[in-house]
Amino acid sequence: MAGETTDRTAVVPFRQFVLKVHSRCNLACTYCYIYAGPDHSWRTRPQTVPPATVRQTALRIAEHARAHRLREVRIDLHGGEPLLTGPGPLLAQAAAVRAALPPGCTADFGVQTNGTLLTQSMIDTLGAAGFRLGLSLDGGTPGLNRRRLDHAGRPSWPAVSRAVDLLHERPDTFAGILCTIDVTADPTEVYRSLRALDPPMLDFLLPHANWSSPPPATAGRNPRSAPLGPAGRTPYGDWLCTVFDLWWDGGPGPRVRVFTEILGLLLGRPSSSEAVGLSPVVALVVDTDGAIEQVDSLKSAYEGAAATGLDVFHHSFDEALAHPGMAARRRGRDALAAQCRNCALVEVCGGGNYAHRYRADSGGFTNPSVYCADLERLIRHIAARLDATISLN
Repeated sequence: MAGETTDRTAVVPFRQFVLKVHSRCNLACTYCYIYAGPDHSWRTRPQTVPPATVRQTALRIAEHARAHRLREVRIDLHGGEPLLTGPGPLLAQAAAVRAALPPGCTADFGVQTNGTLLTQSMIDTLGAAGFRLGLSLDGGTPGLNRRRLDHAGRPSWPAVSRAVDLLHERPDTFAGILCTIDVTADPTEVYRSLRALDPPMLDFLLPHANWSSPPPATAGRNPRSAPLGPAGRTPYGDWLCTVFDLWWDGGPGPRVRVFTEILGLLLGRPSSSEAVGLSPVVALVVDTDGAIEQVDSLKSAYEGAAATGLDVFHHSFDEALAHPGMAARRRGRDALAAQCRNCALVEVCGGGNYAHRYRADSGGFTNPSVYCADLERLIRHIAARLDATISLN
């Protein structure tokens, strides 16, 4: 196989494959980094993935699983909005992957959706096929989702709230909720409203931004300035610390991924998220035209930042492993800026999300995260709360 390595211990293979099944979306969220960001490659790609591309992608996944003796892989069907295809193509894509996988390798399937198109029938059909469904929300009330509008400017909340109710009837199918942080929203209201929806998992995502295109609350911050300072210097860190305290002190509730990841890292466990930690990235993206790409978050940096020049028709996933962009995100501490390598928190922070390090006029991605100060604020706060709890016990 082209690009195959003979030293299995030297390479960490891909284990998560994000397959784009639809390149358009029925919402026009005001903060969307795909459709309102600098990368416009979606405009020239097929709206839906052709069957031939699905078949070839399945063969490439199987080839990679066989070469690296993988026992399981994760397949995430994304868009755009993946449910624009209806459930039929999703089932066909899952069947193609399962049929191609070598004996002894299984696949877990997930769909990340805005929830507006979910019906009881669709949930039942996808659930019966082993899919788990994740929702993207900004909170658990109409007001908190004011940025999530359709192309006519109508709110998405009425349809999404119905979807949440339906998913409660299929808890085995409900994967959880992803929430992009809006620091102008009250963190207490956001957390409590989302917790009231009773998801099995929550994850709070920092908005995709960087030093050349910073989020409004961090615009102009000097990456070499002291990370801890007066109130307001760490707006995202402060916001997340408030939510952490509500979660930590609130008794049984949903798992909050960003918090459990940081807690695990503080206790010496490896990370499983690209947001924190130094574990090598194990995910790649296959777009609707078969292009092999890095994770979508890189599209927030500049046009073509996620591109590799590879595709499933001409290249193996082992060749993608060797791509310079992929390799840079798999080198751990060695890929970080000197400021990060010398930081006491590097094993936990890991430099933050790779996309958030970009600076057009200085080192490309070899910079601290634009959220460096916020991450330090959050990590130190969680460490203090953990230490206090351990000391009491």
